[in-house]
Amino acid sequence: MISLDSIRQPVLKELDAYEAFLERQFTAEGDLLNEMLQHALSSRGKGVRPLLVALSAAMNARTAGASGGQRVSLAAMLVEMIHTASLIHDDVIDEADERRGRPSVNALWQSRKAVLLGDYILARNMAIGLESGQFDLVSHICGRMAALCEGELLQADCAAKQSMTRRTYLDIIYKKTAALLGVSASAGALAVGATRDRVTTMRRFGEALGMAFQIQDDILDYSPSAATGKPVGNDLREGKITLPLLLILDKADDKRRAELLARLKTCHQDEAAVEEMQRIVIDEGGLHEARAVMQGYVARAVQLLSEYDDSPYRTALVHLCTFVAERNK
Repeated sequence: MISLDSIRQPVLKELDAYEAFLERQFTAEGDLLNEMLQHALSSRGKGVRPLLVALSAAMNARTAGASGGQRVSLAAMLVEMIHTASLIHDDVIDEADERRGRPSVNALWQSRKAVLLGDYILARNMAIGLESGQFDLVSHICGRMAALCEGELLQADCAAKQSMTRRTYLDIIYKKTAALLGVSASAGALAVGATRDRVTTMRRFGEALGMAFQIQDDILDYSPSAATGKPVGNDLREGKITLPLLLILDKADDKRRAELLARLKTCHQDEAAVEEMQRIVIDEGGLHEARAVMQGYVARAVQLLSEYDDSPYRTALVHLCTFVAERNK
């Protein structure tokens, strides 16, 4: 399987510059805030968003080496810190004790302090962006923050009402995940002065990749062999209807649908119900059909890259598409 380490190879220098930039910018006075901040920053995970920024910038740069400037590091920081803050807030809402196999911020310091840390990261992120004077990047990226909140609220409302359609599900995952991956890819192009058409192409590429990424996440929540660093079945425990289950519900008659939704209601307190729902989704083809939908988005992402000449950066982005489709964590 293709690894993220191999995908990073063409832009290692740019990613090192970004990490150094991030470390300089995100320091805090006070032992508690600094300890919390360092814990959050060390739990960032795969770094797909900064990687997208760096690869897009390198592929769209007009001259060799033009993708290593501070604008690219700033764009990578802006998208990644929006994502990091959203994960801290998500863990508070979900009462999650782990994030990628480590204690979550709210597990270590309780929810109130965790919310404040997420708020601090967002405020500091915005302040750095504005102080940089790179207003085109700041407005381009930070305009997507509202979409994250809209997606989470819409999903919570659908979970409470047990109402989910294919159209609503796609809208949720676009807002929760795909929009920020789209802006990550387009921000990389914007940072190096790409044309408006190229910026738009990269946004569409990132959005297609993001749709695939979230669908794969939802598939992995039903997969006992997944190594995501969080318990399998969390979506069921929270009453969320994601694509694997939605595809089963869409095929069911009214009586069967009502039975499945009634069982879903008990998942928050009954592990046997969680296991039974997982078995039903797997046995009735929900994962297989969801993978087919996910592969359609991957194919669209790869097709959008055909507008570019062959290069190590284009190859790395194609490999990133493969990684997203095949990952187990």
